[in-house]
Order: sequence, then C-alpha cells, then structure tokens
Amino acid sequence: MKIKDILKSKSKELVNIASENTTKLFDYPKIKSKQLKDMINLKIREKAIIATKARLIENSKNINDFSDEDLEIIIADEERKIVDDLKTKSLVVALAALGLNFFV
Repeated sequence: MKIKDILKSKSKELVNIASENTTKLFDYPKIKSKQLKDMINLKIREKAIIATKARLIENSKNINDFSDEDLEIIIADEERKIVDDLKTKSLVVALAALGLNFFV
C-alpha cells in the first residue's frame, strides 16, 4: 500500500505542476501586454516632458517657477495632446488603408 500512496502523491504533484505551468502560459500574453503598455506610456511621458520644457522655454519661464503639482498638470496636458495626435494619425492611416478619403 505504501507504493500506491507514493504514486498518488507524486501524480498529484505532477498535476499541480502542470496546471501551474498552464496558468503561466495563459498569463504570458497578459504580462507582455502590460509591459508593452507600460513602455508606451513611458515613451509618451518622455515626449510630454520634452514638450513641456519646450513650452516653458517659449514662454520664457523656468521649471523652478512652478510647483510639482503645476508641472504635473502641464505634463498631463501634453500627454493628452500626444495621445489625441496619435489617435488622429491612426484614424487617418486606417482610412487610407481602406481607400477612404478623410477630407471628402
């Protein structure tokens, strides 16, 4: 009987390992998708910071003239502009791919 108990416990361990690996396999795209979104958001953030610096230079302002909260608001506005621009460009590309003229 002892061998049967050992075989049962080992088979349960193998089933658990297989189910864990299967779960990891199905979570892989979700994890990669999140990493991709984080990378895209980071790039948008970097571009927004550069645009904010340019905006401040155009207005003859210094970063030190603003509080952290004010800078965060300005950067968020620049991020929104970048995302809106990307959406517009994506729409135009999609319509061009379908052969539709956006301006008609």
